[in-house]
This record gives sequence, structure tokens and C-alpha cells, in this order.
Amino acid sequence: MKILLLGEYSALHYTLAEGLRVLGHDVAVASDGCKWMGNDRDIDLFRPGYDFFNSVKYLGRVHNIFKKFTGYDIVQINNPSFLDLKIKRNLHFYRFLLKNNDKVFLGAFGTDYFWEKLCLENKTLRYTDLFIGEKPLDIYKCEWLGNQFQDANIEIAETCTGIISCLYEYYKAYEPYYKDKLEYIPLPINTDLLQYKQKGIQEDKIKIFIGIQKFKTKLKGTDLFLEEVMKIQQAYPKEVVVNKVTSLPWMEYVKIMSESDVLLDQVYSYTPGMNGLIGMAQGLVLIGGGEPEMYELLNENNNRPIINVFPVKEDIYSQLEKLIENKMIISEISENSRRFVEQHHNYIQVAQQYVDFWNSK
Repeated sequence: MKILLLGEYSALHYTLAEGLRVLGHDVAVASDGCKWMGNDRDIDLFRPGYDFFNSVKYLGRVHNIFKKFTGYDIVQINNPSFLDLKIKRNLHFYRFLLKNNDKVFLGAFGTDYFWEKLCLENKTLRYTDLFIGEKPLDIYKCEWLGNQFQDANIEIAETCTGIISCLYEYYKAYEPYYKDKLEYIPLPINTDLLQYKQKGIQEDKIKIFIGIQKFKTKLKGTDLFLEEVMKIQQAYPKEVVVNKVTSLPWMEYVKIMSESDVLLDQVYSYTPGMNGLIGMAQGLVLIGGGEPEMYELLNENNNRPIINVFPVKEDIYSQLEKLIENKMIISEISENSRRFVEQHHNYIQVAQQYVDFWNSK
């Protein structure tokens, strides 16, 4: 098949493309590289500036590029706002894709109207970016509700061929409305490129890695993780060292992460993200999102290696302390983590799941 993957989140589309190419498909990835992360892509859609001159130049370049985006068997966008343009422009280019290609799929891979609606209704999940139980959080500002973003998202969801979610919570956001055209497919991880090293074998200090995205510290709960891990380092100075990095390019980020033993990531999530899974594939112990509902969606009843935390400081500290005081379990969790990723997130296996779903529609 001839496939176009448009937009990017943490190398999801590029990794998927690698798996699809192994299966023999002709694939192009067009994105801005997830901006500062610098993810690989075949067609560059990076926007260099937002002043009038750069805006006009970028819009013209996108128009010229889109003239070639016709005749694909499959087009998949990563979000209703898949281009670094106003939502009206995104909708215009989406309609072009719908008219000039065979099938167009929507990725439920990040924040959008249906996700914000799920969070605001506060009925399905025990915690989200907006609530913990009945307690509202002030870290998130809704941008998709009651405006052009909402209208665009609904139009795309209604008219696209199908919708694919990559996390349990995104699946639950779309399920009440589009169950017949919705599929959950795990995130793809290229384990061939990620060297596994079993952690917890040596008697050195436990190296805990925390990656900070400059403008998403509170949104991802990194601020909670950082505060508690620094307390742990003070309480166990002979046992713990903290590796902290901020807004690094993707490949450099992954390299530094691989040198640690434990990864802190996505405290408000039910499901591990790309960072967490890449860490697990390298043998790191993940402390973050790993709720039972996620495992159940994967039909995984035996190997549940993620150290799940409730997004409050007390539980984060408690889980960190338990791990440090029982560090002999790190090696077993490390091994199980790699096995979990190989079983559920292998990029070729995931690519085949995409192909099967695309062909079913």
C-alpha cells in the first residue's frame, strides 16, 4: 500500500513507518519533527517563525507540498490540528486529503476535543489532567471546547474512515461516540534499535532519570515527580542519584535515559507513553502510568511491570521508597519490562495491527 503519515508525536509515526516498510509498504512521514524534539521525517513541515513573512512563506510551502498528497491508499493524521497552522487551515487541508485519497484515518494520539470533554465530565477515569477524584486541578487550560477546535474535531471524527487510539484514556474518550470506527493499537517501539541492559545487577547507586519538557512540566506531572525524587535523594544520599535533563533533542534524550536504572514519566496517565516504553525496552524500571484498565485492554494478566502511582506526592514518595528499600527486585522488573515491550509494542507487530484495521474499513 501507498501510505502517508501526517504529523508527529514523539516519533510515533516514524516508528510506525519503519514497521510498515519491513512489511513491504511504501510509506512517507510528513511532520515538523515534533518541533524541538527533532524526530525523523521524510517530508519536513517545520515552521521557522510566526511573523507575517514566515507565516506567508510557510503557508505557500504547505500548499505546494500538499499538491503531491494525492492518490494514497491510506492517509493518517496524528491529530485534528496536524499542521502548525490555525485550525481552519487544518480543516481545509484535511478536506483536501479526504477528497484526493482513498482512506483517511484520525489518530487519537494527544489532546483534542474528545479528550478534554472526557476530562471535564470527570466520570470515566479516577484522575486526569483536569481532576484527581473530585478535586479540580489548575494546571490545564481547555483549548478545544466550545470553539472552532471542537467543530473541526467533530467534523473530522464524523467524516474520516476510522479512528485509532494509542492510549487507554484516548480510547475511552472516543468510545461512547465512535465505537464502530474506533480501534486501540499500542504504541510502536523499534526494539531492534534499543539495546537492552538489565538493571539492578551492580551494587552502585540507583540512577533515577527524569526528563523535563520546558512548557509541559506541570501538565505531565513532572513537577510532582521532581519534588519527591529530590526528597528521596536527600533521604537516601548513598543509595540514589538523580539524572535530570530539560528539553533535549530526541536522540540525545534517549541516550542519556538509557544510562539510568529508573524512569519517572506521565504521572496523570493510565498508560505508558513513548518515553516510558523506550525506557522499558532498554531495561529501565518505569514509575508512572500503568493502571489495571490498560493491562486489561491489552489482555495482559501476567506481566505487569510498571510501578503505577496515584498522582499525589505521598504515593509517589512511597513507591520510590519501596523500590529503594527493596532494590533486589529491580533486576526482575527490568527483565519483565523489556519482555512487556517486545510482546505488546514491537513495531512490526503494531504495524500489522494498523494494516489489519485499515484494510477492515
